[in-house]
This record gives sequence, C-alpha cells and structure tokens, in this order.
Amino acid sequence: MQLTFSIHSAGAWSPNYQELTDWQAWPDKTETEDLKLAVPKLPQVPTMQRRRYSKLTKMLLDVAFQCEAPANCRTIFASRHGELNRTVDLLQEIIQNQPISPIGFSQSVHNTASGIFSILTDNRAPSTSIAAAQITLEQALIEAYGQLCEDNSSLLLVYGDEPVADIYKAYTHEPELPIALALQLSLDNPEAAGAMGLTIDTQPEASEQENTPQIGYGELLHAIASKQLLHGRLNQFIWQITP
Repeated sequence: MQLTFSIHSAGAWSPNYQELTDWQAWPDKTETEDLKLAVPKLPQVPTMQRRRYSKLTKMLLDVAFQCEAPANCRTIFASRHGELNRTVDLLQEIIQNQPISPIGFSQSVHNTASGIFSILTDNRAPSTSIAAAQITLEQALIEAYGQLCEDNSSLLLVYGDEPVADIYKAYTHEPELPIALALQLSLDNPEAAGAMGLTIDTQPEASEQENTPQIGYGELLHAIASKQLLHGRLNQFIWQITP
C-alpha cells in the first residue's frame, strides 16, 4: 500500500543540526563534545517552565515550533522510548529511598510532550501518541494517513527519540539518536504552493526491498531540507521525496 502526502512545512533537530536549514549541510559537520551535550533553547517558553522539561520534551517541542503549523491543528506525537530516561531516574530514586520529584513523576508519561505542547499553544484539537518499536515513525505516518482520509485539514506529526539509559543499551542499537523531526502534512495535493511530496510504500515486494538503497534519518532530513529527490529504504518501508 502506498501512502502519499504533501509536506507543507518541516522541523528537525539533532545536536549537530539544530534547525531544518542546518540539514542542508549534512553530513559535513564535525561533532564536538559541546555539541553532544546540546539541548534545544526553546526561546518560546519561559525559563522557569523550560528548565523542568526533559531533553526529549525540549527536542519535540522545538521541532513542532519550527513547523509553524496552524493554530488548533491535530497532532500526532511519536516516540519509541518516550520518557524512559526520566522513568529510570525515578526508579533509581525509589531504590535509594529518596523522595520522588512530583514534576518528574508527572512528566514521565509517554504523552508528556503532547500535553505540554497543547498547553503552551492553547491547542484543543485531538492529539495521538504512538509507540511502535523500530517502526514508530512509519506507524505514526500510517495513523496520519488514516486521520487525513477522514479530514484533510492540517495535521502536525512530531517524532523523536534520544539514546536510552545505560541499563537498556544492550537491548537496542540506534546510532542516529538523539534526533527529532516534525512534518505538517495533508494528503497529496500537487497544487499546494511550496509543498513537497512524500510517498511511503508499506508493503514493497522483496525484490524491490533488495534493489532499493538503504537510507537513514540523515538522508531523509537532508532531502527534505534541501528539497531534493530521494528514493530509499528506511526499515522495511520504501520512502520517496519529490520536490
């Protein structure tokens, strides 16, 4: 099955490439120790609020703001691991018989960023949270396609993850993290000014999978930022970007 979208705006963040336009230079930037520790600045949020958020929440909020989506548009927030690292910290506090932070506890749920985004933007439209292991981004796009088939008004999809705590690193291998991206989507509309096309084949033939070059998030975000043609396999899905 092919899912076809129009991308009306996008946002992206990683320690090396902190805005969508930075991804035009991918992969030429050299990583430094300072960049490894980078966290989105979020100037839209008052300092006292911002300092309470986890790094993942800041990443997701940052890319959502980059999109400049219409007010009260529907949102889908997707993350494989969610606030796992914050939950691990809370469990460590329990083990050490330390009091648990009420703020840490309240923001340890999977839809933390979704709830905070809706409060900051006074967005009362429906929001969905997705977690689907390695294919979380693709499952979020499938959810977006279903929602847009019912109502083709603006929809904001936000995806992100950061490396898991050391105790879980033996069970996962995701070298491209931390990373976050956001896409303002509608169903394919060739007449939409400035929009890019995005097509995902969710059930490609085995021969097509074998003959399609593998890509990562870097190639995907570079193509979106540079408005370049892209055809490649990410996980078991075939992706195509058309300027």
